[in-house]
Amino acid sequence: MNFIGTYILEISYIIASVLFIFGLKMLSHPLTARRGNLLAAFGMTFAIVATILWHRHNNERIHNVGYILTAIMAGLVVGWLIAVKVKMTAMPQLVSFFNGMGGACAALISLMEFPHLGGESHLAIMFHGEVLAIILAMVIGSVSFAGSMIAFGKLDGWIKDWKSPVIRVINICFLLIIIALATYIMSRGEVDPRGEMIWMYILIGIALVYGVFFVMPIGGADMPVVISLLNSFTGVAAAMGGFLYNNQAMLTGGILVGSAGTILTILMCKAMNRSLGNVILGAFGGSVAGSAMEVAGNIKEITLSDASVLLNYSQKVVIIPGYGLAAAQAQHICSELDEMLTERGVDVKYAIHPVAGRMPGHMNVLLAEADVPYEKLMEMDDINPSMPNVDVAVIIGANDVVNPAALDDPASPIYGMPIVNAHEAKNIIVMKRGMGKGYAAIENNLFYNDKTRMLFGNAKDTLQKLVGEIKNL
Repeated sequence: MNFIGTYILEISYIIASVLFIFGLKMLSHPLTARRGNLLAAFGMTFAIVATILWHRHNNERIHNVGYILTAIMAGLVVGWLIAVKVKMTAMPQLVSFFNGMGGACAALISLMEFPHLGGESHLAIMFHGEVLAIILAMVIGSVSFAGSMIAFGKLDGWIKDWKSPVIRVINICFLLIIIALATYIMSRGEVDPRGEMIWMYILIGIALVYGVFFVMPIGGADMPVVISLLNSFTGVAAAMGGFLYNNQAMLTGGILVGSAGTILTILMCKAMNRSLGNVILGAFGGSVAGSAMEVAGNIKEITLSDASVLLNYSQKVVIIPGYGLAAAQAQHICSELDEMLTERGVDVKYAIHPVAGRMPGHMNVLLAEADVPYEKLMEMDDINPSMPNVDVAVIIGANDVVNPAALDDPASPIYGMPIVNAHEAKNIIVMKRGMGKGYAAIENNLFYNDKTRMLFGNAKDTLQKLVGEIKNL
């Protein structure tokens, strides 16, 4: 009977893994993303139920099922309440918080499992792969937890950047200490793991401090990369837990999260012209030698009536959304403007920069929420070649991702970062509340361009008035 239960459990984990994979695949399109989430959630529920019913240890069932179910229900209720109440503008903070909780779980599991290694015989067990998996899960999970909490504070505005030339050296020292301490622990082959817990506590403490130092110097404009990288860390930590427990579902889920996060991190680095090595060493957001080019030109405004006429009689309009659109909750009225112009024969597209907003995919999710057709969302590389033929580029709350300094100012901190070439459009309308600088805290030369007209005000209010003007034409 135990053999049958073992086979059923293994098959259940395989089914759960397949559901994870299909769920992740379905996330690639807004029309199937909701079902993909539900499918993956069902896979996890299936794996949990199968574990409770069929897992055996020394021919004994899982104990304390009541406590397990109570903890699951508590987490379900708390997670649900947080998720339904959070605003779209605070979604990056939520992702950081949930990601940090995953890292903390992986670290705590490793800390609890370490003393139980080896049973009665401890000879050379420290060289076993289980120890390596435990140490990796604990270190990576701790870094992910501490880093995610700092990222949460930075995104929420109550933790400021801490930039210093010595941070790079400190981070390298922390990495070397962690590697040396992990090697020392694994080298003590004939020692009872229970007697080595002091070293594990020291190791987890150093990893937590490194997680703080890892994120503290990173500038706000680079936070999308940090979120993606920390997400991949949590996935790797979970995968180590899968190795430790020989759990295929946990292993598959961790690998999927880790690999997807790593790929996304590389894409984010490319989109911001940064190197992954600089991310790991905490060198993002550092100052660049030299002084930025002086801004030439004057700010020119446009009235609502003139803007409505310009848009109404255009053939091709490209909307470039940014965090200001999310902050004003203006995605629905923006979609209404899009539908109105489309009905009048205007070709409307959206130019999506990979790091627009405060997390990867922020703008895509925001616009999908407003039922903007996915086919209208154009990636930066796809839209840029056609920008010279665009009659009007409408920039709503975006700043750094359209800043020409990235192309022509070697002294700018964002120099070399690919941008949406809004400056190549025939006309440019910029919707902003004021002349405040973007997340990178640098001046935007585009606002002084001869083709640029500023339309000041809250994005949602301005778009509502603009829609009213166009209706009256």
